[in-house]
Amino acid sequence: MHWRDIIRRPVVTEKSNLLADLNNQYTFVVHPRANKMQVKQAIELAWPNVRVEKIRIANMPAKRARRLRRVTIRKDGWKKAIVTLQPGNRIDLFEGV
Repeated sequence: MHWRDIIRRPVVTEKSNLLADLNNQYTFVVHPRANKMQVKQAIELAWPNVRVEKIRIANMPAKRARRLRRVTIRKDGWKKAIVTLQPGNRIDLFEGV
C-alpha cells in the first residue's frame, strides 16, 4: 500500500491537540488493515524529518443511533493510530494557515 492509502486523515479534536502539545503525540485515522510497522513507515515517508518513537493502534467501534421510530443510523467503525514522536520532532498539520 502507498503511504497515502495508510494514513487517511489526522484527527483534530481538543484532546488530540492537547496530546500534540504536551506529549508530542499525533492521532490519525488509518486504513483498517494497517499495522504498526506500516503506519511508522508511512509517517516517516510523509514527513521526512520526523522519527517515530512509539505507535498505539485502537479499533473504534461502530455506532448506532435511532431517529424517530423506525429509522436507524449507523456509523462504520474505524481504526486510529496515536503516534509518539521522538523529542524535538514536530508535525505541522496546518501549513500556511
